[in-house]
Amino acid sequence: MVNNVCFHPRGRILGGTSSINFMIFIRGNRRDFDGWAAAGNTGWSYDEVLPYFRKMENAVLDGLEQTPYRNHSGPLHVEHVKFRTQIVNAFVRGSQESGLPLTDYNGASQIGVAYVQATTRQGRRHSSYRAYIEPIMFKRRNLKIFTFSRVTKVLIDPATKAAYGVEFLYRKRLYSFRANKEVVLSAGSFISPQLLMLSGIGPADNLQRIGVDVIQELPVGVRMYEHVSHFGPTFITNTTRQWISTGLVATIPNVLGFLAGRPDTSMSTLASVEALAFLKAPFSPLPADWPDVELIFASGSLASDQGTALKPGANFKNEIYDKMYRPLENQDHYSVLVMPYHPKSVGRLWLKDKNPLAIPIIDPNYFAVEEDVDYMLHGIKESIRIAESPAMQKIGTKLLRTPVPGCESLPFGSDDYWRCSIRTMTYTLHHQVATTRMGPASDPTAVVSPQLKVHGIRKLRVVDGGIIPSLPTAHTNAVIFMIAEKAADLIRGEWEG
Repeated sequence: MVNNVCFHPRGRILGGTSSINFMIFIRGNRRDFDGWAAAGNTGWSYDEVLPYFRKMENAVLDGLEQTPYRNHSGPLHVEHVKFRTQIVNAFVRGSQESGLPLTDYNGASQIGVAYVQATTRQGRRHSSYRAYIEPIMFKRRNLKIFTFSRVTKVLIDPATKAAYGVEFLYRKRLYSFRANKEVVLSAGSFISPQLLMLSGIGPADNLQRIGVDVIQELPVGVRMYEHVSHFGPTFITNTTRQWISTGLVATIPNVLGFLAGRPDTSMSTLASVEALAFLKAPFSPLPADWPDVELIFASGSLASDQGTALKPGANFKNEIYDKMYRPLENQDHYSVLVMPYHPKSVGRLWLKDKNPLAIPIIDPNYFAVEEDVDYMLHGIKESIRIAESPAMQKIGTKLLRTPVPGCESLPFGSDDYWRCSIRTMTYTLHHQVATTRMGPASDPTAVVSPQLKVHGIRKLRVVDGGIIPSLPTAHTNAVIFMIAEKAADLIRGEWEG
């Protein structure tokens, strides 16, 4: 990566990261949430959170109209992407030929392959802003939204350990808001922990080092889990104009069709992500119905936009792009991103100073545990096996054999080569969790209670992805929607009771 630094953006926009993400909608596995409950998080078992997943959803999915797992009247639209390439159709068939069943991964079973389900409405992004805020933002007198502002700390009385408001920067002036009932932080997995630490809640060593008085010592930012992925492998096909690239998407008919409201143009794809496969590794100690690896099929690569956005978004060096992807700019091809669901490596977030506008220091600590690489290697081998299926061979699928820069000395296709590729072509999917980890008071790693209240502090909750105690078998967007829905009931139940 450029300067050997990982790119970890934030959703500094109404709707948060749901306004900038890839719109992939995955709830997770039953065992994820039952594990949360078994760890002392009362109220968070699968049977208890499923009603919230259903409540929030307006699913428009062909063939799934009658399933008890889905709902069709919630605020958030979920649908299949209407546009599909010949390549993804071959991939789905090839996955089935390789032994994977066709599945609704948000239903009874995740193991299998499926066309991607998206948080879109008629082919357009449906973020939390579109679903929840925009419909009521000018109708509720008790809602005030300050854009271009930044909260700088939570106001806490050190004697009573009660939050009583927030301080924030707005148009270059410092203001404070007082809270009659409680303060809710929803600033995300990076900024919520930063605000807690700036307010005197966090690891004593970090707070003392930056000159912040400790009000409540808690392991804020001490743990961070993430779904790191491998960008690749890449495969060539003999199809014509079937990969998704800016040159093929941004045609006049496509643009006019999209502007006219058509949901089936290629402009409605999820940046070329079209299908997902959920795999079980043969060496996994986990139950058979709990996937270990996800394959993310993308009918394109970093070459899809000629290196203008995806490459800098991944922060890959020019050398990577020029050698591996630039020659593909006029060639149909696809990529498979490989993501292990349950990595053992643990990262961390901390502060270098008490400037509230400074960026926290983030160390994802990728691949500290070699086992994480083993699961990715299994995913790579499975993607190659699917590429060798009859359906994929009908479209002339061949593995791109251009070696990854830095791995040329290793025999191409060997386990050691792929291990080198994994450690080089590392790609974040922005699933950082656990920086304000949920758990009972007896859990020394926990920051918030199962009611999402900060331990040892009154009138303060955290409601965002940072509270997720362990990585779900999912992309985190849908899980965070569920957390918000459940938190709304927790808050309402406390203050209306």
